[in-house]
Amino acid sequence: MQRKDIKEEDKWDLTKYFKNQKEYDSMYEKTKELVNKMVAMKGHIYDNLYDFYELDSEISKNEETLYVYSYLMYYEDTNNSKGADLKNRADYLDEWISEQVSFIRSELLSKSYAYVKKLIKQDKRLEKYAFSIEKLFRYKKHTLSEKEEKIISLASNAFGTGDNAFSSLDNSDAKFGTININGEDIELNHSNYIKLVSDKDRNIREKVFKQYYKFFIDHKNTIAEMYKGQVKEDIFSSKVRKFSSPLEQSLFSDDISEDVYRNLIKTIHDNMKPMYEYMDFRKKYLGLDKLHMYDVYVDLIDGETRKFTFDEAKDIVLDAVKPLGDKYVNDLSKAFADRWIDKYPNDGKRSGAYQWGSYGVTPYVSMNFEGTEDSVSTLGHELGHAMHSYYSDNNQPYHYAQYPIFLAEIASTVNEVLINDYMIKHASNTQEKLLYVTSLLDKIRTTIYRQTMFAEFELIIHEEALKGTPLTTDYLADTYMNLNKLYFGPSVISDEEIKYEWSRIPHFYTPFYVYKYATGLASALAIASDILNGKKGAQEKYLEFLKSGGSKYPLDTLKACGVDMTTSEPIKKAVKIFEDNLNLARELVKKVK
Repeated sequence: MQRKDIKEEDKWDLTKYFKNQKEYDSMYEKTKELVNKMVAMKGHIYDNLYDFYELDSEISKNEETLYVYSYLMYYEDTNNSKGADLKNRADYLDEWISEQVSFIRSELLSKSYAYVKKLIKQDKRLEKYAFSIEKLFRYKKHTLSEKEEKIISLASNAFGTGDNAFSSLDNSDAKFGTININGEDIELNHSNYIKLVSDKDRNIREKVFKQYYKFFIDHKNTIAEMYKGQVKEDIFSSKVRKFSSPLEQSLFSDDISEDVYRNLIKTIHDNMKPMYEYMDFRKKYLGLDKLHMYDVYVDLIDGETRKFTFDEAKDIVLDAVKPLGDKYVNDLSKAFADRWIDKYPNDGKRSGAYQWGSYGVTPYVSMNFEGTEDSVSTLGHELGHAMHSYYSDNNQPYHYAQYPIFLAEIASTVNEVLINDYMIKHASNTQEKLLYVTSLLDKIRTTIYRQTMFAEFELIIHEEALKGTPLTTDYLADTYMNLNKLYFGPSVISDEEIKYEWSRIPHFYTPFYVYKYATGLASALAIASDILNGKKGAQEKYLEFLKSGGSKYPLDTLKACGVDMTTSEPIKKAVKIFEDNLNLARELVKKVK
């Protein structure tokens, strides 16, 4: 569909940002004036540290508002020149501000932390910025001179080229052609790929799988150069900033040890057996001699799966989250009433689902609702993100409202777990119940096992690049293929096409991000289990978690919910839930058969 053909009530309402272009331009110019005011403080920041932080917050809030709005306008239809123009303006402003204020970190860190703590004692107003100041001073040994910081700031214009190029290729230029399904020609795209590769007809699954991956195979060398550029950027940044590796740099802001990352991979390596057993279960249930990669997504029930309207999905989500309390449900209802959600696919719309927003404005959700059970789950997932942002924004000052990425997938996944539990309990028959049980199994498979596989791929590639190993297309593909075989086990044929799955993963352009999906699901399973089982204080602790934003280091925020990710226990608990549900699936199959 074209953007103009979608009903207004089915699109998000971005007028909450700016009613017209004049308001946008006014904030844009005002922000530049504020930046000039900050530049005038150069050399005198410590003369009035509180005023500096107040000004810094105002600039950052305005910059974020302009940037997010511009990108939301662009992402809703990348073919629209207006959105592209706004995106370019926002990028320019972001780069200009970065260049203008590149002196700040060096000047702030020119004093000792002890000196600044003394200032905080003298001026009680600074206490509200104390944690921000503490986090800043952790970077002292990773901060360069003012001249060096300015050079890096100027170079930032070239950074992100690999990411931007891949995004343009993946979202705008990628064309997968038409495919004939039961006599009808359908244009294959990101949005309908998973739906089609889950078709009951194995011939359709195979045809869709091979045609989809043909695009990435045809562009494998170009994409390899894009990703290699990203890895080079990661290594350059870590070396310039005096980190031992890109991994250390990526984990540093959250105060997370590399042991947490490596322990996730090790714990999963030690618990591959349940994954292999599930793949064998799938193969036997489907009656296949060999299970190919295009067989791992098909639903394990006979006949057509249930279809949902968007309104039905809305009702399910609101009912499923009732264990979180009336206030949560009422607040979540605002997302539907106030048009936070962009519901359906249109030509040029950014692929996938996501939530984004800025402080002082409602969060926004973009998705491509297809009417499947997965669409219902995706809606709940993204609204989980939205509620996390909503509660953080409404309970924290601007500088602490943004929750760290390490925590970003927990609220969304708690919603998914609650929805899955609701669907299992309200299934109309054994086959439908089996669908939702296997849905949870697949959620754990794709989020804990598969994302850990992605995380291990990133780790191997970056470590080998540091050693000087050439990142050729074949090396990337062979490394990925070996991991795929390890993680899926002997019951699955790792088809040749899967060697190039790495080339279609956008998250690889945000280094060492994907492991947080795995730790997030493990944490969410523990939290949701406590809430559903009525554990005393679990609901209250979780709502406080949502309100915490970035006011503490993420591991501390999680520990307040009873989840300690410095140990392997949360991962082992997730594996145990996986095993328990696999056993339940086996019992349900006996009834179905």
